Amino acid sequence: MTEPLPALLLVTATFLLAGLVKGVIGLGLPTVAMGLLGLVMPPAQAAALLLVPSLVTNLWQLFAGPRFGALLRRLRLMMLGILAGTLAGSGMIAGPGDGAAKAGLGAALILYGVVGLLAPRLRLPPRIEPWAGPLAGAATGLVTGATGVFVIPAVPYLGALGLERDALVQALGLSFTVSTLALALGLAWHGALPAQVAGVSLLALLPALAGMALGGWLRARVRPATFRLCFFLGLLGLGAELLWRGLG
Repeated sequence: MTEPLPALLLVTATFLLAGLVKGVIGLGLPTVAMGLLGLVMPPAQAAALLLVPSLVTNLWQLFAGPRFGALLRRLRLMMLGILAGTLAGSGMIAGPGDGAAKAGLGAALILYGVVGLLAPRLRLPPRIEPWAGPLAGAATGLVTGATGVFVIPAVPYLGALGLERDALVQALGLSFTVSTLALALGLAWHGALPAQVAGVSLLALLPALAGMALGGWLRARVRPATFRLCFFLGLLGLGAELLWRGLG
């Protein structure tokens, strides 16, 4: 970031918007931040910037519910898969060339946008969780390590477990928290987490929290379904742009 003031303004606006999206629909902060920042900087740098806002907001979401212990026991194998997959895939986002990482980020956003728009009603029987959970976790980790996006296939998988709303929100918070910590480890392991970027990430927490507060206020005044539609359509457009740039 060679131009400190414009870069700081860009980061502030990005995390304000990303926090607003999370405040309205309960998710989307890392996805929006990675997508927008990925347009103007290497994905590894964008991923480093989102670490502190993502960790704090997801810890807030994780401990807001009453069933942390039960969820952790149920999803522990999935969380281990996320950790292992992220560490295995983080070499791609931290690599010297950002074209492949940017194309991968674009593809992940497109896939998430399609899944969000189609909203498939999946239901997984509990008997398959012992092997499906680690597979879903490992796949999520590989996508996280390669692109910095935490949601595929974790969000569809957790949505298919039949959890009640509060438990699902808490389970998503758990998954996103583990993904954030694993991504931080992966970036640090590959030397892609400089102290300067980590400091800016801490500053980005303020606009993210302000955006979440604004999103909470806005949630009572807009139709969440309409907002979600605009969000996923926006992801499709953003993903297509990133994919084009990465392949170009």
